Amino acid sequence: MAEFVLVAGAWLGSWAWDDVVPGLREAGHGAHAVTLSGVAEKRDVPAGQQRHVQDIVDVVLQGDLRDVVVVGHSYSGIPVGQAAERIGDRLRRAVFVDSNVPADGESFTSGWSEAQAAALTERGFWPPLTAEDYAGQGLSAAEIARIVAGSTPHPAASLTEPAVLSRPLGELPATYVKCLLDGETPSRDVAKLLESDRWQLVELDTGHWPMFSRPQELTTILLEAAKD
Repeated sequence: MAEFVLVAGAWLGSWAWDDVVPGLREAGHGAHAVTLSGVAEKRDVPAGQQRHVQDIVDVVLQGDLRDVVVVGHSYSGIPVGQAAERIGDRLRRAVFVDSNVPADGESFTSGWSEAQAAALTERGFWPPLTAEDYAGQGLSAAEIARIVAGSTPHPAASLTEPAVLSRPLGELPATYVKCLLDGETPSRDVAKLLESDRWQLVELDTGHWPMFSRPQELTTILLEAAKD
């Protein structure tokens, strides 16, 4: 039995995994959906990126979880990658769902212009996407409405704070799920990690939010990842 720790991307809380958690539990595994500090029901909690890493580690340690499959979607791949390293031999595998990945000393906004990063810091949060922004991602109108209704502003500090890694990420056992409607090939940094014999690439013919658009297919991928 594995213990899945599921972390959605920017603006989203644990509720984003509501269509995935039942399938994992029906297969006999534990499933723990995480809301990061500063979003959803924790929106009033101050948060930077290292707080997000600790949010994930706390779920593992406080639950005394073993054989952990930690899953990060989109932005959350950055804190998930760091948390995967920090939980040591409790980790079975990390799964990155169409996500960013951490690089030591780099942040989510490292590729942004100075003006963009400064504007984000001044505002203090990253505003949620609008319904129009979800076009072309394999989502129904009802699914888009559900995401928009549940989204909350994302804390800026979590996007600008640098990642901290003590060893190469490619040394971790990992699966990268590439959602093809969001681009047919992985980003350059992910492609480099996929050169590791410990990393596996899985393609999914849907958009960037597969927990909404293809929850059953994503659940199957997660179950397969837990076998490795």
